[in-house]
Formats: sequence, C-alpha cells, structure tokens
Amino acid sequence: MADDALLHIEGLTKRYGAQTVVDDLSFAIAPGECVGLLGPNGAGKTTTLRMALGLTAPDAGRIRILGRDMPAEAQAIKARLGVVAQFDTLDPDFTCAENLLVYGRYFGLRATALRPRIAQLLDFAALAHKADARPGELSGGMRRRLSLARALVNDPALLLLDEPTTGLDPQARHLMWERLQRLLQQGKSILLTTHFMDEAERLCHRLVIIDHGRKIAEGRPRELIAQHLEPEVVELYGEQGAALGPAADLLDVQARVHVRRMETSGETLFLYTDDARPLLAHLGERPRLRMLHRPANLEDLFLKLTGRQIRADG
Repeated sequence: MADDALLHIEGLTKRYGAQTVVDDLSFAIAPGECVGLLGPNGAGKTTTLRMALGLTAPDAGRIRILGRDMPAEAQAIKARLGVVAQFDTLDPDFTCAENLLVYGRYFGLRATALRPRIAQLLDFAALAHKADARPGELSGGMRRRLSLARALVNDPALLLLDEPTTGLDPQARHLMWERLQRLLQQGKSILLTTHFMDEAERLCHRLVIIDHGRKIAEGRPRELIAQHLEPEVVELYGEQGAALGPAADLLDVQARVHVRRMETSGETLFLYTDDARPLLAHLGERPRLRMLHRPANLEDLFLKLTGRQIRADG
C-alpha cells in the first residue's frame, strides 16, 4: 500500500487468555477508498475496530492512522476521525441540532462556527425539518443518519462505521447508502463492517474477509467472486408442497456432469456451475420443482470462505 494510506494496520494481534481473537492482521485504506471488513460473528471485526480507536491495546503489530501511531497519538488521531458505532449513543435529552452542537464542542469548535455547519449536516442527513426534535421522536433510519451527521461534525478524513444500517428497513438503508456514496465522492475514506453483502458490494472498493481473527481473502468484490466461485448458481427448493429430498433423487449422472459444486442449506440445494443452460434444461423436465437461476454473488463467496453454520460466539 502507498505511503499515503490513511489507515495502515500491520501484523495486528490480540489475545484474551489462550484465545487469539485477532491474528497477524494486515491491511490499509487509501484516500477516498471504502474498505469492507467482513467476517462471521466472533471473527475479530469489533476487536479490530476497538484497537483502531485506541480502546483496546494490541498485543503485537502496528496501527498507523493519518500518519500517526495508535494508541501513542490517540488524541491527535481522534480529532480527525469520525465514528458511527453499532448502537446509537445519541443524547436523548438534546434535540438533533443540540446533539451536533455539544459533540462539536468536544473537538474545541466554537458555537459560532458550528451553527452554520450544523445546518449543513442536518440537510445532508435529510433531517433539517427535525432540527428541534429529540432522538426518541425519530425513526431508526433518522437516528442512524443523525449519528452519521454527528460523526462528520469535525470534518474527518476517515470514517469508521460499525454496521451502520443494522435494523433499518430497505428505504432507510438505501438513503444511508446514498449518503455514504456522497461522502466517498467528496474524498472521504471509510472502514465499514457489515453483515449485508449487498451493502458491501455496493459501497466497498475493496474487501478484507477475516475468520477466527485471520485474513482469509482480500480484493475487489467482483474480482474475489470470479477468483473463488463458479459464475452461475441454481437454487433448488424442492417440488411444490414437498421437501427437497436427497440430491441424488434430483440429479442423475447426466445432470451432475454440469455441476461443479453442490451445497445444502436447510431446504435449499445450491448448484454451482460454469454454464447453467444444460442443467436448467434437465431440471425443466421436473415442472413442479422450484428453482432460481442467478449469477454468483458476494454472499456465495462469504459462505464458501467462512461456512454456512451459525456462529454462537461474537
């Protein structure tokens, strides 16, 4: 990564007793770049963010942010960071405008300079009409946008966003995505954690996928998909009103020739193939069989690399 990287993590390691939760992790973020840090629950994403914020001390490795060392120069770094936590930390007793004003004062900004900026940020967050409302009067999407506006009070060069759209309905998520894309167009850099693969593919220039604390893949979303997956997927859901049944009952030897890889999750059979046309022709002889033909996507990649089983930790 070039010397102008805004965030540079090298060999980062964190242990809790005998458990290594972040294991020799390295990646960087360039100016104007959005990097997605992806992984299942318990993979080490939150611990990595906490170390980047100086809230948890690493056992090994180095973190450089905006040309400074974390945690040694934490105060100077935090003055130029914007953070949106996974859970809202808005003050319920203040209005939207007051939340931004008070937060700006933490950075030593004067009220006279803050007031015009507050108006701009509320407009950016589509909350100008809610300036005098308190957080408890806002929808979940509005509160997330207010948290984003608050994170921008100090005009940060780098934003750290921990699952910023969790719990939002589709309309609210799309509005949040539009605002984040606008920030990237303005030259901001973003480190994003998310469990929404469509969000990662839409926003991120590059992905870092971790599991059990270790980096298992890194690259641009479409390049990673092409590198690790067959291009087409056929999902089988079983005949109408019946369970899917064993794959052997659905695919004879002739059909299996066209399948590179099969996976089962619940009542769904996933067939990965280089060319779905002959497979679809064969399956079309079973008219009651429900199926979906689609291109491979980031969710397929994530599940192939990290597994389909539910993680209890994290």
